[in-house]
Amino acid sequence: MGVVIFLIILIGAWQGFYWLGVETLGIYKSYAFPSPIGVFERFMELSEDGSLWEALGNSLIRGFTGFVIAVIIGFLLGIVIHQFKFAQKSVKPIILGVQTLPSVCWVPFSILWFGLSAEAILFVVVMGSAFSISISVDNAIQNVPPIYKKAASTMGAGKKQLYWHVIFPAALPELIAGLKQGWSFAWRALMAGEVMTTSIGLGQTLIMGRDLADINQVTLVMLVIVAVGIIIDKLGFSMIEKKILKKRGLLT
Repeated sequence: MGVVIFLIILIGAWQGFYWLGVETLGIYKSYAFPSPIGVFERFMELSEDGSLWEALGNSLIRGFTGFVIAVIIGFLLGIVIHQFKFAQKSVKPIILGVQTLPSVCWVPFSILWFGLSAEAILFVVVMGSAFSISISVDNAIQNVPPIYKKAASTMGAGKKQLYWHVIFPAALPELIAGLKQGWSFAWRALMAGEVMTTSIGLGQTLIMGRDLADINQVTLVMLVIVAVGIIIDKLGFSMIEKKILKKRGLLT
């Protein structure tokens, strides 16, 4: 209830600033300062013609597809880094450096290699999140108490059994946290890819709002992007994380 009241106050203050700054004092231009009423009206318009839901659906499909690919690549790369000393010393520093690149840096490569296509967007999503996931996987495995590995090896566990029955279960809470971070990187990378291409999605809808000088549409898309991120975190990663922690007695 407190959150609802806070949001109502925040929206009311926002609308009040709009009336004061745009309509009363004329400090800002209406095309440069959004208002809650204008954003809501734009939401109704884009909802009625279906363009908002089409863009949202396309973005979610691309985001989840790219994220799944990134998870597969990230897990394999993370295991390789952990398993081989050469990779730990030579490959990991490179990955740590590459993951600091903003996702938009991969857009020129994606356009040159794949053109203005959905594949170009997927490439940006994968490159924007796979390396982060690989580092998270390596760190999660390293943080597993060595006694677990030694005990399993003493009882005759092979490499496959060691990973599936000891290391991954022990590292699961940290792996979930790494996947959560990887998803946030993938979602941001998706927007960077869609902004630079012509495929229908939230990023392209955002750019259309800019081209039309429609600040309310730009703000609406930004709010939708934030809302999707919050919903996926709360209904997905956070719920799984809480269940795992409660099962292990780490959360009351």
